[in-house]
Amino acid sequence: MPKLIIQIPCLNEEHTLPRTLADIPRRIDGLDAVEILIINDGSTDRTIEVAREAGVDHILDLGHSTGLANAFRSGLAYSLEHGADIIVNTDGDNQYFGGDIPNIVRPILDGAADVVVGCRDIQGIQHFSPLKKLLQRLGSAVVRGLSRTTVKDATSGFRAYSRAAALKLNVFSTYTYTLETIIQAGRNNMRIAGVPVRTNAKLRESRLMRNMFTYIIRQTVNMIRITLLYEPLKAFLIAGTLSSIPGFALMIRFLHAHFTRVQGGRIQSLIIAVVFLLVALVCVLLGLLGDLLAKNRMLSEDILFRMRSRDLQAGAESARRPPAG
Repeated sequence: MPKLIIQIPCLNEEHTLPRTLADIPRRIDGLDAVEILIINDGSTDRTIEVAREAGVDHILDLGHSTGLANAFRSGLAYSLEHGADIIVNTDGDNQYFGGDIPNIVRPILDGAADVVVGCRDIQGIQHFSPLKKLLQRLGSAVVRGLSRTTVKDATSGFRAYSRAAALKLNVFSTYTYTLETIIQAGRNNMRIAGVPVRTNAKLRESRLMRNMFTYIIRQTVNMIRITLLYEPLKAFLIAGTLSSIPGFALMIRFLHAHFTRVQGGRIQSLIIAVVFLLVALVCVLLGLLGDLLAKNRMLSEDILFRMRSRDLQAGAESARRPPAG
């Protein structure tokens, strides 16, 4: 039967980690083993000691703070190397109810999904302000459009990944992985399911979102970057079209003034029109170049997936092989 590893990125979670671990089931129907991995992302408190006292199975110490996205990526790699067939990611601040993990992994065990997102009842979370609830809905709607999925809670960090899905994911962001992995999974035709999950009362303030404005800006930039990564031709064609509209309008104005002998503003219209049209041409060329690079990236990701699978399989076979002599 398959093996589940539950990874928990932690940064100074000595007070919240015991509550997080207390709700995590150690036995789940359909799974041969349930193991817990603590990813210590530069904690300066007793997080590691608390994890050991709680009897977790694995501790990955990154040495210093590398950011949530890198901690998530490192956890996936570690879990795969240690034989995980399913990987669940949750937070160390006890935001998500660990008792819902069996519901999170069930679609993967049933062969119905590759990625499962635990969807919170955003409207029912009391410590979320009305503005935050609105932004959560808008952000999830944008991500659904970009990823071509139906995920209701795009920013939820409570998720399950099949082994194949974890092997295919490549996280480039240094800030957070939540939006990027959904868009990437959707674009790679992975099956994504959403499962309702419960949340706990807030124990501390979010370290990822220090203020709403910064969070919005960083997530917006992240979504634009991912869109350019996966649909460069479409994005640059839209930009080129927007630039060509005033360019053609000013060119028509210049030609009309030129042939009707109207005085004034002709040269200025011509110069500005040429600038807009040159920008549109550059956008089209960048789109074509980006489209070629995107195709090459898809081939590279497929090669990387095969190499990862082969290396992990070779490592597993080597571990099972009895020592010589």
